[in-house]
Amino acid sequence: MNNIKYAGFWVRFLASLLDTLFLAVPVGIVIYFLSDGAWFDFAGLQQNMTMALNGNPQALHVQPQTSTKWELLFELAVLAVTMLFWKKWRGATPGKKLLNVKIVDAKTFQDINNKQAIIRSFGYILSSLPLLFGFIMAAFRSDKRTLHDLVAGTVVIYGENRE
Repeated sequence: MNNIKYAGFWVRFLASLLDTLFLAVPVGIVIYFLSDGAWFDFAGLQQNMTMALNGNPQALHVQPQTSTKWELLFELAVLAVTMLFWKKWRGATPGKKLLNVKIVDAKTFQDINNKQAIIRSFGYILSSLPLLFGFIMAAFRSDKRTLHDLVAGTVVIYGENRE
């Protein structure tokens, strides 16, 4: 591939927002109902938000309760769904597909393998620490790679997202 165009910070950010809407929210709704509401205490969150909006300094002293078991199931379900899309759409999730970007191997520019996909997904944790620096670094690198890209040996590029 001679004409590689790397996907920059903002297009990747928008793709991530779209994937949250198209992937994480639906999975979250399913997990919430499967847990019969035990996954996350929305009533506690609503109470905290109301207190915060009313200027009550105690608003964040008590955090809403969450279930570790259901949170883990949610995270694994999002990972599985994401990997299914990467396989079906050759490195693209719905957000990436809409924006015509895809994840490829950084050296060969070919489809990523399962190992890279898993490493990249868990690499999001590293990219989140500290202060999302691993994501932000894409804005400053010529190849637009994030920390999780570097760890997994991947890069996000513009290009044909073949089915």
